[in-house]
Amino acid sequence: MRYSFFDIDPGSAHPEILAYLAANNLDHFIDPEEDKVAALGPARIKKVFGLPDADIHFMPNGTSSNVVGLSAMLKPFEGVICPATGHINNYEAGALEATGHKVIAVESINGKLTTRGIDDALQSHEDYLTVKPKVVYLTNVTEEGTVYSRSELEEIVAHAKKHGLYTFLDGARLAMALASKTAAITMPEFGQLGLDMFYIGGTKNGGLYGEALVINNDELKPDFEAYMKRQGADMGKQRPMSLQFARFFDEDNLWLKLAEHANLMAGKLRQGLKNSGAELVNGDANHAFVTISDSGIKKLQADYDIPIWQKIDPQTSKVRLVCSWATKNEDIDGFIGAFKSLN
Repeated sequence: MRYSFFDIDPGSAHPEILAYLAANNLDHFIDPEEDKVAALGPARIKKVFGLPDADIHFMPNGTSSNVVGLSAMLKPFEGVICPATGHINNYEAGALEATGHKVIAVESINGKLTTRGIDDALQSHEDYLTVKPKVVYLTNVTEEGTVYSRSELEEIVAHAKKHGLYTFLDGARLAMALASKTAAITMPEFGQLGLDMFYIGGTKNGGLYGEALVINNDELKPDFEAYMKRQGADMGKQRPMSLQFARFFDEDNLWLKLAEHANLMAGKLRQGLKNSGAELVNGDANHAFVTISDSGIKKLQADYDIPIWQKIDPQTSKVRLVCSWATKNEDIDGFIGAFKSLN
């Protein structure tokens, strides 16, 4: 059986999520406002992140979370400061800009936005002739596979507030970021960073579908559900999404455990490739980036789905290998063995 290292949504859904949905599928209720089972999702999110006053909204996917969340924070003439490598700038088919809001791309360091990048955007957008920067957009884990430390996040949030900017964090891979040693931050500590809005990824971490958008800023809460509806992101069946997050954040914190496994597998992959003489580049959490000859990639692709991330030269490319909750030890061992056979 082929194994895929693409950053897709592997294995459909974790068995525990499917079992939890099945166990609660036929509970009958009359008024959604009285559905105590479905209310578990938001309640448990608020508890584990230490955000009792946050508003929680379930979104169908990461792109809708980014587009609806960010555009709801902006006036028509305002834009989003984003690292040039950021997801909204490269991998969502211009979805945010289709709403009329410009992505202000700035240089980053290994995929991470810096306060210098924020300052550069502000200095180049100073008068009414330019788009006005209003939101700082972060991704954690970044597209380059790197993870923000607690101090880095604190610095960016404080800098944004100093300049009257909102902060938004794309959390499609947030579980893997918080499970990494680089982050050095607990879930409650993350909740108290002061981010105005962030979302908790479920799709890439064992969920069937859906993300949980968290709004911390009271200014952004009114009428958000109406805005979701207008943007086509108000799912008719909110209950299944809520139940998934109720299971994620049950007492065993399945959400973090699945991410820890993904990170462990990626760490084993990075170490095995390094021991085999591979040229490793950026990579943390559940990512491994490695430079391989194009002929070698072609041989590996006979048994593995491997995405080419960047062409290095006419004969060499950098590939991005992503591990997940579904990755097994034998998958890693098999790939390392196949890589060794290239030499």
